[in-house]
Amino acid sequence: MGAASSTEGEREPLLVPPDRETSIQPVYSQVYGRRWLVLTLFSLLAFMQGIVWNTWGPIQNSAMHAYDFTKSDIAVLVLWGPVGFAPWLLFIWLMDKKGLRVSLLLSAFFMVIGAALRSVPVPEQHLRRWLIHAGQLLNGLAGPTIMSAGPLLSTTWFAPDQRATATAVASLVSYLGAACSFIVGPLLVPAPNDTTRAMVNRAVVSTDTQMNHIRDRIQLVLYAEFGVVAMLFAAVLLYFPSRPPMPPSVAAASQRLSYRSSICRLLSNFRFLMIALAYAVPTGVVAGWSGVLDMILTPARVSQVDAGWIGFWSIVGGCVFGVAMARFADSIRGMLKLILVLMMAGASLASTWFTLTCLTRLTHLPSTAATLYTSCILVGIFINSSVPIFFELFIETVYPVPEGITCGVVTFLGNLVTGCLLFFLTFYSTELSWLNWCLTGSCAFSLVLILFFRESYDRLYLDVFVSV
Repeated sequence: MGAASSTEGEREPLLVPPDRETSIQPVYSQVYGRRWLVLTLFSLLAFMQGIVWNTWGPIQNSAMHAYDFTKSDIAVLVLWGPVGFAPWLLFIWLMDKKGLRVSLLLSAFFMVIGAALRSVPVPEQHLRRWLIHAGQLLNGLAGPTIMSAGPLLSTTWFAPDQRATATAVASLVSYLGAACSFIVGPLLVPAPNDTTRAMVNRAVVSTDTQMNHIRDRIQLVLYAEFGVVAMLFAAVLLYFPSRPPMPPSVAAASQRLSYRSSICRLLSNFRFLMIALAYAVPTGVVAGWSGVLDMILTPARVSQVDAGWIGFWSIVGGCVFGVAMARFADSIRGMLKLILVLMMAGASLASTWFTLTCLTRLTHLPSTAATLYTSCILVGIFINSSVPIFFELFIETVYPVPEGITCGVVTFLGNLVTGCLLFFLTFYSTELSWLNWCLTGSCAFSLVLILFFRESYDRLYLDVFVSV
């Protein structure tokens, strides 16, 4: 069932003359300093896409009072992210045919229009809710490019010894944006039972006054997010080339498979499907699990604020640890499988620890704030930091399939798992201990698949053994 090895014609660098006698000439490459500007622009846009997507979850109580939202409205606002991956085939086709600039500009345009719709100050509440939902959907449509283009950007602009690091930064910064929304939202938007200091001093507390104040603060957040997204869109429009004048490596200059051939190669490659499931199942489950973490921790007497901080530090820790491990992978190239084995083994142990700790009536394990914090944060660190390592292994496994197509497929699978889990939660949302076991089982399932996975490094072979 595995796909055949790539042919010499598929691996032949584009910059090498076709003559056999001249094929031993080196492929000239160059690394440009502007690559950091390109990575920064992409990362900032991904950061804002994560913040906009997670705007309403951290301030859901305020939003329900200010805009008459229901819990179903808040859930749907979160679900627009996975729903935005529905046309993923179109976006990865655009990325493959037109390059990174065109696909990123389209995604940034969706983000600008979506942020603008959310911030329109319409007094009629029903219309306002529709505009907010439409804005969240448009922001979700930017997801296929934002979540998939990191490895393509790193291959196109960065040298082989910096690729994994660039992939980690580009692919994890959207998670960091979602984490920061847990801080930005509650800091700027007061809860329904909060009042300003001036109101307290005057001893004048009115429900209407408080609701107007909350609406004004939410409107301030929406205006601020729209302003930042608009500036980033203008920056990308002014300068964001698809590729540098000279490629940074042999692999970046090599011929890739066509769109149709790439899809057929991926669907027929058993090893790719194996490692794709190892990625999609735990990352998809942990996304749904973290979304209801406050509900899971409520029986353990953990407040909503503490649950939010646990989620924040687990994501931030995963981003920091992921960049560090990617840098380590750049220094010892060819060890991606070993790194993933260690990460998923740690995730399996941490999730088992958390699950057993929550079952205090059966296991009698100490359930303290320290143990819950530590186990939850470790789960997030191990799983979230594995994302860029998985991406690099995907590309090495199926090279010369284009990076955008490869990562587009696996991110779609991850969002599909998240969507199915969130849909299932609507029917079984009263008692969530089964979700903890689901998380533990997904990590163990991924670990088993990685252990039996046979790794290969076709792209690395081309860069190391072909003179540049």
